This record gives sequence, C-alpha cells and structure tokens, in this order.
Amino acid sequence: MLRSETLFGKREPNSTTPNSPLNASTPGTQPGGMSSAVKPAPSPAGMGPGGASGAAPAPAAPAPASSEGGSKLIVGPKIKLTGGQITDCDTLVVEGTVEATMEAREIQIAEQGSFSGSAEIDVAHVRGTFDGNLTARQKLVIYSTGKVIGTVRYGKIVIEEGGELAGDTQVGSEGARSGLSVAKAAV
Repeated sequence: MLRSETLFGKREPNSTTPNSPLNASTPGTQPGGMSSAVKPAPSPAGMGPGGASGAAPAPAAPAPASSEGGSKLIVGPKIKLTGGQITDCDTLVVEGTVEATMEAREIQIAEQGSFSGSAEIDVAHVRGTFDGNLTARQKLVIYSTGKVIGTVRYGKIVIEEGGELAGDTQVGSEGARSGLSVAKAAV
C-alpha cells in the first residue's frame, strides 16, 4: 500500500517506510531482490544499438564561434535606424538604412543597404550606398554595386569596375600612404 507522505509529503532524513528502496537490505537492491538502478528507456526502433541505423544521432554541435569575435550589429532589410551614435560595435552590417555616427572595426553595407552620417572604422566593404564622412583607417573596398559619396579618407582602396567614388578623397596618414605605395609596387 502506498503512503501519501512518502509520495507527496516531507520526509524526515532518518525515517523510512517498510517498502521504501531506502530500506533495502543490500545497497542497490530493493526488497524482493530487484535492482534499484535506473534502467535506460528502450530506444525507438531503428535508433539504438541493434537497430537498423546503428547508434542514435549525436546532437548538433553549436556553430563555431567567429574567429573575429566581438560585437556585431545587423540592421536588416526594411529597417531604418536614425539619429543615433553607434558605439562599442566591432562590426556593423547594414542591409536597411542607417543615419548615424559611428566608430567601429568594420562596416559592411549590403547592396540594398544605405548609410549616411559619419564613420571612423578600420575596414569598409561597400556594396550599397555610403553618404557622408568616411574614414577607413586600413582599407576601403567599393564593390561594383557600391557608391561612396562625401569626404573619404582611407589607408588602402579597392574599387571594382562599376563601383563609384565621389567627393573629397585623400589617403590617410603617412603610414597608410607608405603601405599604399608598397601595395602598388607589389602589383
């Protein structure tokens, strides 16, 4: 007979009931000689050992962490982010519209993306439109669908055929200028 106090009530640490597994005469067995060890549930047909497909599939491993690490902000398509300052962001991905001031490590503007404002970054990849003040300390890449308009400073620049650059442009610091001349000599 089941006692409700053992199922639902508080149990005193030293009290036991006559038919409780805690009263077993040998550790690991219940009265009547049955083992109290937990048995695994039988696996579904074809999924466990001896089944048609062998061992159960392993759980999916999490996606590997980005080697870049850091924070990433993605402004998706049809999203408009205006009137702000973006700080503490390693990578900004613009698929919609952004009107802001920012300092980051990298900006990626998708074909349908548009950024207007001011940005100081290490690397810029422009497939859409940038309008404003852009400082790409290391490298500016304008793809065939990209358009950069405004005041632009850069360390190195790559413009695919069809890419557009308009406005006041200048090579960044002296260190960037010497890096650019080395790149030209290597080509």
